Amino acid sequence: MALDSYVSLGRSGLKVSPFCLGAMNFGEDSGLGCSIEESEKILQAYVDGGGNFVDTANRYTNGHSEAILGDFLAARPGLRDRLVLATKFFGNLHLGDPNGGGASRKAIIGQLEDSLRRLRTDYVDLYWLHNYDWATPIEETLRTLDDLVTAGKIRYIGFSDTPAWFTAKAHTTALLRGWSPVVALQMEYSLLERTIEGELIPLAQDAGMGLLPWSPLKSGYLTGKYRRHLNAPADAKRAAILGDPSEAQFTVIERLVSVAEEAGTTPAAAALSWVQNRPGVTSTLIGPRTLAHLESHLTALDVRLTPAQIAALDDVSIPTLNFPHDLNHRVGAMLKYAGATVDGRPSSVYPPLLQSVNRY
Repeated sequence: MALDSYVSLGRSGLKVSPFCLGAMNFGEDSGLGCSIEESEKILQAYVDGGGNFVDTANRYTNGHSEAILGDFLAARPGLRDRLVLATKFFGNLHLGDPNGGGASRKAIIGQLEDSLRRLRTDYVDLYWLHNYDWATPIEETLRTLDDLVTAGKIRYIGFSDTPAWFTAKAHTTALLRGWSPVVALQMEYSLLERTIEGELIPLAQDAGMGLLPWSPLKSGYLTGKYRRHLNAPADAKRAAILGDPSEAQFTVIERLVSVAEEAGTTPAAAALSWVQNRPGVTSTLIGPRTLAHLESHLTALDVRLTPAQIAALDDVSIPTLNFPHDLNHRVGAMLKYAGATVDGRPSSVYPPLLQSVNRY
């Protein structure tokens, strides 16, 4: 597989690369990002490799990430229209201004105008709601976004880091009102964070939304830099902020390292391959801070884990999901099919039924 093996973003007509280039680390304002020069090297290498999907947000490095992207595209006429350019709204960059962030009509329009100015473009291909705004009616948010689609300032709408119930309500409301629907979800997903398998992934699959996992390497925990036997991780600055993995996480990491060695690849590539090939996943977000990181991440596109290797990673990272997920899967079939085989899958029998069937 390659970056130019494009895939459809959910049920929309938009075609994107299987790895999306995340620009959260562009700019050194946060203290953890990369320089303008390194950012542009990463961008150029991604584009040269056939990549067409770049993702940022208004708040990344205090707006500098968007500005770096804007300057890069402005210096390369014609490139902007060949890319799927995505950014997000919600983050407030105006201290003390209660309307500077969130998902109200005033906030959305203000944030979009600022993003368009920094990106040096007149439209955004995919505009993400970056969080759940409990203080704004969803109808206000959706109608504003639909107006912006009609005006040609945004092309598609996505939700990031929103609860499943809220996302389902928003998508259904948009469909019933004839407004632009939610075409994609951006959620944290990795071997160390699988809880979206409970509700958000089934929602995306049922509604035809594209799913973009972020932090597929769990902030570097799954790169192989963090091991039980190491006195200190390779990236001390990042570790000082994030802390060390827990014992349970180290168990997953050690299994990943073992599988990667067996597959003849790196732990990072194995972890990325696992995520990209999960049910429902459209394109995986990678956020390199160096050109070397990007080159390493892209090798994952050619990694093919065996069923046994996938099962080994699945088993060690099984998540604990919210009620009633386990109940539904544990007793749902036995209550519904009463021992019958359906779609090739046999069901067991709920014990009391053995004594009471056809008694009344």
